[in-house]
Amino acid sequence: MSSENAIRLTLAEARRFHRRAVRLDTPLPDTAAALRHHGFIQIDPINVCGRMQDLILRNRVADYREGGLMRLLHGAPDRAGPLPPEERVAFEQHLPHSNVLAALPLDAWPFLVAAMRRRTEGDSEWSGGLDPRQEAMAAVILRELTARGPLASEDLADGQKVDHGWGAQATLAKSTLHKLFFHGRVLITKRQGNRRLYDLPERVLPAHVLTLPEPSAEETARWSTLLQLRQRRLVILSPAARARVADLVQPLEVEGGLICYCLRSDLPLLEQREDAAAEREKNADVPRLLAPLDPLVYDRRLTAALWDFPYTWEVYTPPAKRLRGYYALPVLHGLEITGHVDPKADRAAGKLAVVNRSVKRGTATAPAVKELARFLGLK
Repeated sequence: MSSENAIRLTLAEARRFHRRAVRLDTPLPDTAAALRHHGFIQIDPINVCGRMQDLILRNRVADYREGGLMRLLHGAPDRAGPLPPEERVAFEQHLPHSNVLAALPLDAWPFLVAAMRRRTEGDSEWSGGLDPRQEAMAAVILRELTARGPLASEDLADGQKVDHGWGAQATLAKSTLHKLFFHGRVLITKRQGNRRLYDLPERVLPAHVLTLPEPSAEETARWSTLLQLRQRRLVILSPAARARVADLVQPLEVEGGLICYCLRSDLPLLEQREDAAAEREKNADVPRLLAPLDPLVYDRRLTAALWDFPYTWEVYTPPAKRLRGYYALPVLHGLEITGHVDPKADRAAGKLAVVNRSVKRGTATAPAVKELARFLGLK
């Protein structure tokens, strides 16, 4: 598919479409709807001013509260035990070909099987095959899970340590459980804060999900490309990726020469009447703080080309090289990304402080910071 049949858009039209498509203008009714729309929600344990998944969802789910994704995945925190398989609508697993942990709907399971199997043959200390010590520990872990039910790594610790990339305090049980999870041999069945409880897959997911036929390599590659499109809604695709989903995508040519692709199912968003769009934009034209890995800014190439915002999440950038801050949140104001705010929550003091900010003149960020503070239950 070439740009010959592309729909030509002005920069403003493309940005307006992107906002609408990632559901920043029209809230979704609940967390499950957001998961269906985006295909997955990234999970991250870092909690500087709220966790990644909550910062993503608060901007696109009506009345979203902290921890809403975990409640969808595992039930209420005070629940006596894990959700039974028949009540699950989603699960946690790493995306294929990456270490990104995400919440995924049940129908994603068969498309992950090949990637989980490949990891068992890899040499990564983090996710690859088990070494001899881990093989022995895996047998113990699986036996204990069978007999005792859900367990955390500390429930299995036997004093053995690992010393390759896990830190001085890491146990053999923790490193082995982590790999078994990457391999799909155990799954997270419940969380207590950041503490993961694992169990056997057949006790976490419904039997009909675990027995779904494994797709072909071609089907899985097509699914992966569609997942990217569902997540970000506007994507720069390689020729190979375009070929996989040619029947489902529409090329868009944005003024300045950017060629990107959207799902054809999103095209009605381009056809909405301008007076209705203007009214929505009037309501939406209030600065808001995006998650550092929000779908709108996740693709750095697209963010720079479409939004004129060269952006890197700097949490893993050495402090001396950071341009914005450890956990800076991009500021979306109408059809512009106008800068960033770097907030930090002091839970003990009950306050949200701003470490630094840099925004274009005319962007009042105080209301957005106050909104985030209210979301976090802080002043």
